[in-house]
Amino acid sequence: MGVLEHKFQDNIIVAKLDQLLSWARSTSPWYFQFGLACCAIEMMATAASRHDLERIGMMPRSSPRQADVMIVAGTVTLKMALRVKRLYEQMADPKYVIAMGSCATSGGPYWQYGYHVLKGVDLVVPVDVYVPGCPPRPEALLE
Repeated sequence: MGVLEHKFQDNIIVAKLDQLLSWARSTSPWYFQFGLACCAIEMMATAASRHDLERIGMMPRSSPRQADVMIVAGTVTLKMALRVKRLYEQMADPKYVIAMGSCATSGGPYWQYGYHVLKGVDLVVPVDVYVPGCPPRPEALLE
C-alpha cells in the first residue's frame, strides 16, 4: 500500500473525469412515461421545474427501447393491457416498473364495478415499486 491510499478517506473517489462521467451515465435511470389518467398530471408535475427529475439524473425518454424504468400512472383498461405488455417487452434489460396511483396498483375506485378496468398492472407486467395515492403527490414519486 502506498502513502496515498492511507491519506484519503473511504468516501473520496480518485478517478479520471471520463471514468466518472461514464459511471454517472451508466447509473442514471432513464424513464418512460405511460400516463393514462389523472395520475399522469402529477407525474408531469414531478418532471416540471419545481421538482425536476432531471436534477437527480432521471432523464425522460420517448421510446421504451431507450428506457430503464416504465412509470405506469393511471387506470389501465383491458384494451390497454396488451399495449403495456408490448411496451414492457420492448425495454432493454435491466428494466423496472413503477405503478403510480391507486388505479395502477389495484384498480382504484373502479375495481369493484368497472368491468373494463384491470385490477392492477401487476397482472400484466412485474411491478417493482408501488406508489400509493389517488393521485399521489410528486414528493411520493420522488421518494
